[in-house]
Amino acid sequence: MMPDASMLLILATFLLAGLVKGVIGLGLPTVSLAILTVALDLPSAMALLLVPSFVTNLWQALVGGHSRLILSRAWPFLLMATVTVWFGAQTLKYVQLSTLSALLGALLVVYAGASLGGLRCTISAPQAKWAGPLLGLVNGVLTGMTGSFVVPGVIYLQALGFTRDALIQSMGMLFALSTLALALALQSNDLLTIEHGIRSTIALLPAIAGMVLGQRIRRLISESLFRQLFFVSLLALGAYIIVTALGDFT
Repeated sequence: MMPDASMLLILATFLLAGLVKGVIGLGLPTVSLAILTVALDLPSAMALLLVPSFVTNLWQALVGGHSRLILSRAWPFLLMATVTVWFGAQTLKYVQLSTLSALLGALLVVYAGASLGGLRCTISAPQAKWAGPLLGLVNGVLTGMTGSFVVPGVIYLQALGFTRDALIQSMGMLFALSTLALALALQSNDLLTIEHGIRSTIALLPAIAGMVLGQRIRRLISESLFRQLFFVSLLALGAYIIVTALGDFT
């Protein structure tokens, strides 16, 4: 059993992660992974995010009224991003965890840097026919290796030119499907325990509380300012994870 201090860390982490998601519509898996990986091993951090991530993102995926549009344009990407998670998760048994932690840190740095830099790509319908499955494969493998769903998935969904509401709903679909696939992959590799399941379920409560609080904060502060603070913090945390992971090699 993990000590009580670890449980307090988990509760505080998901309260913060839920708050971020409530303000900007994403960030719960990213924030929880970034913080928990500093204190716990990567597979445990991945297991703990499963219930809060799946429930909150399923909620996000079902709300918005754009399901038909999203699936008509992004189903090849979503399918590949889901079915290839298992292949990435196989590396958890054979690759040094510090290497995968460093990869997670690198993905966080890339995501935060691209967001702060205002990177915006555009993909036409003909390009999406081959780019969707290819980037879905990359996203799924990286999800299985690191637990992070965002690179290149969020960048690809933004490039499709969805409206704000449709984009948020499409990210909910990607994150919910990826979380479900990750749970099955961790279970197949004996990396998901009953203790993980219990603690992940408990973490759902602060995650929802944080989301509700975040939605209220959204009305009080500039969302653009909050996003900047979020991505700067994510950039710093990603860099810290990389440095810490590289230190394990020495």
